[in-house]
Amino acid sequence: MATLTLQLSRLARHHFHFSPLLFTPKHLSISFPRRRHTPAAFFPLCSSTTTSSSRRFSVSATTPASTESCSDGGGVISDEKYDVIVVGGGHAGCEAALASARLGAKTLLLTLNIDRIAWQPCNPAVGGPAKSQLVHEVDALGGEIGKVADRCYLQKRVLNTSRGPAVRALRAQTDKREYAMEMKKIVESTPNLSIREAMAIDILLGKNDNVEGVRTFFGMNFYAPSVVLTTGTFMSGKIWVGRTSMPAGRAGESASEGLTENLQCLGFETDRLKTGTPARVDIRTVDFTGLEPQPGDKEVHWFSFDPDVQIEREQMCCYLTRTTKITHQLIKENLHETPTYGGWVEAKGPRYCPSIEDKIVRFQDKESHQIFLEPEGRSVPELYGFSTGLPERLQLPLLRTLPGLENCSMLRPAYAVEYDFLPAYQCSRSLMTKKIDGLFFSGQINGTTGYEEAAAQGIISGINAARHSDGKPLIVLERESSYIGTLIDDLVTKDLREPYRMLTSRSEHRLLLRSDNADSRLTPLGREIGLIDDRRWKLYQDKQTRILEEKKRLKTVRISGGDLAADITRVSGQPVRDSSTLESLLKKPHVQYEVFDKHGFGNDQLSRAEKECVEIDVKYEGFIMRQQIQLQQMAHQQNRPLPEDLDYHAMITLSLEAREKLSKVRPQTIGQASRVGGVSPADITALLIIIETSRRKAQAQRRHEMLTSTETDRESSAPSPKTITL
Repeated sequence: MATLTLQLSRLARHHFHFSPLLFTPKHLSISFPRRRHTPAAFFPLCSSTTTSSSRRFSVSATTPASTESCSDGGGVISDEKYDVIVVGGGHAGCEAALASARLGAKTLLLTLNIDRIAWQPCNPAVGGPAKSQLVHEVDALGGEIGKVADRCYLQKRVLNTSRGPAVRALRAQTDKREYAMEMKKIVESTPNLSIREAMAIDILLGKNDNVEGVRTFFGMNFYAPSVVLTTGTFMSGKIWVGRTSMPAGRAGESASEGLTENLQCLGFETDRLKTGTPARVDIRTVDFTGLEPQPGDKEVHWFSFDPDVQIEREQMCCYLTRTTKITHQLIKENLHETPTYGGWVEAKGPRYCPSIEDKIVRFQDKESHQIFLEPEGRSVPELYGFSTGLPERLQLPLLRTLPGLENCSMLRPAYAVEYDFLPAYQCSRSLMTKKIDGLFFSGQINGTTGYEEAAAQGIISGINAARHSDGKPLIVLERESSYIGTLIDDLVTKDLREPYRMLTSRSEHRLLLRSDNADSRLTPLGREIGLIDDRRWKLYQDKQTRILEEKKRLKTVRISGGDLAADITRVSGQPVRDSSTLESLLKKPHVQYEVFDKHGFGNDQLSRAEKECVEIDVKYEGFIMRQQIQLQQMAHQQNRPLPEDLDYHAMITLSLEAREKLSKVRPQTIGQASRVGGVSPADITALLIIIETSRRKAQAQRRHEMLTSTETDRESSAPSPKTITL
C-alpha cells in the first residue's frame, strides 16, 4: 500500500501547502476487486466547493437491511461484508468509524456493549496541556470529540494563561452520561455506519497476509479488507481492588478474551499495562465550606471551530482539597495491600497520572498533595476523588482523612485495571501494522492513555482504513505538522513500555502547533480528504480572510498620542512614538488586542477567537519565524558529529532520562542521539542549542587568542630603538 506523507512546506496562517512524499508500495492485496486509482503525487490546493470524486464504496444505513450478507441455503445469515470493520466503541473506535463512514466506506462498528459507546470510565474531562491541541486538531480534520465536549461541558477553564500561547490549554469537565449519549446518537445516525454488539476473537487472513475480516465469540464472520482494532483496556483485562481481582475491561463490563492469543499466533508482540480509576463520593455528604472553589472561566472557550456547537450553558464549580499527615501515614502503613507495591501486578501504570500511593512514594518530601473534587454530571450525585489500589475496606477511611470529606459516603470504590497492549513499533505511521496489510491499531492497544490520544489515533486510522479499502494511498502526518503527527511518530519510533501521555514538551515545534491555528494547519487536508463539508469550508475560508485583512489593517493604521497611546505606555512601560502602527503597539509587552477595542481601534467584525489569532500572529511573529528556520535547519543536522567529551549530566535543559541515556550510549552524531530510547525531539533541540552555543564560545575564544597572538608577534617583530652611547 502506498503511503502519502504530508510535510508542511510553509507554516502560515492563511493556508498550508502540503508536499507529500510517495513511497513505493511493498504489496497491496484487497479482498474485493476495485479499479485502482493512480496514486496522486500531491494534494492540490482546495477549492471553495466540494471536489467531485466518484466513490466505489457500497452505501448502507444503520438498518439490518443494509448489510450485504450470505445465506447458508436455509435462510440463515452466515456472514456479512463491509469495507471497514472497527472493533471497539470507545473514543478511538468512534472517531475511526465516523471518519470511515463519512468517507463513503460501508463501516461496521463492533462493541461489547452498545450502551457504553464513548464512555468515560475515569475522570470525565476533555483537554488539558497538549491534549487540547489534539482535540482541536481532530476537530480541524472533521472529527467529533471537540464538538461533543462543547455540547456537554459542566465547566471550562483555560490553563497556563500566564504563560505563552504554545502551552495554553483548554480543559472541559464533561457530563459523563450526556457525553456518551450524545456520541452514541451521532454514531447511530451516521449513514454508511452499522453497529453490532459482539466480541471479536479472531482476525481472518487472506492468502497474502492481508486482513479479510474478523470472527466473533459466537462464530459470526464479518468480512472487510480493512480492520481497525481499538480494544481499550478490554483485551484480557483484569481489575484489582487490593488483593482481589476479576476479569473485566472496567467495572461491570466483561473483558475481551481470545484476541490476544490470536494476535500472538500471528506474530505480534504483546505486553501488559495498568491504569486505574478513582473512587466516587456522594456529593451530598461533602462539606464544601472550607474547600477552595475552582470556578469555570467567565468567558467560555471552545474546542470546535464550528460555531454551531458553541452554545454557552451554566457551569458547575469544582473544588480543591489536600492530603494530610494522616492520609500519608495510612497509605504508608498499607502499601503492601496495593497490587503494585504488594508485587502481584507488575504491569506499569501511567507516569503522569499516578495513584495517590504513587505520589506519596515518589514525592516523599512533600507534606501534602492537591486533590481535585470534580462532579461527574448535572443529574447524578457522584464526585470524582483520587485513584488508589488499596482494598475497599481502607478506601473510605482514607477518603475521610481529607478536609471536607470527614463524613463522606463512598458510592463506588477505586480500582486498578491491567490489560494487554501491542507495542506500537509494530505499526507504520499510517497506523497500519507492518505484518498484516489492512489491519490497523488505535488507542490504548498502542500503549497510550487518555481519551484525546485515542481520538487522535482513531481519526487517522479511520481515514486510512477507508482509503486502503478504496485503493488510495494512506495519509501520514509528519511530527512538525501537528501534535497528532508527533504522537504517532513517538508511538511507532520508540519502544514504549509505560502508558504514553501527550505533553507539550514532547513537541519540539510547539510554538507552531498551537490550538488556535489547528484549523489553518489541518482543515485544508480534512477538506481534501473529504471530511470537511461545504459549510465548514466556507466558515474556514471566511475566518482566514478576516484574519489576513485585519493583520494588513494593523500594519497601515497609525496613531499619534491620545488615550490609546497613554494606555499602551501605562500597560507596557514603554513610550509610544508618534505615527506608530497598531501592529507595533500590539507587539509591546503585556499589550492585548482588547486595548484596541477599549479605545475604538478594534475590529467589530472579528470574533474573540479571531482576535486572539491575530494577536498571537503579530506578537510572536519573530519567534514563529525563528522556529520555522530551525525546522528547516533540523534536516541538515542529522549527520552533525557530537564531541566525545560532552558532559551530558551537566546539561540541565535536557530531561533527566535523556541525560542518563546519552551518558550511557555516547552517540556519535545528532541523528544517532535522536534514536536513543528516552531522548525526545525536544531534548535534541536543546542539545543542538548547547552545542551551537559551545561552538560560538570556542570560536570567539580562538578569535581572541589569534588577535592576542598577532599583537604579541607584532610587538616582538617591531625594530627596537637604537641605543646611543655618549
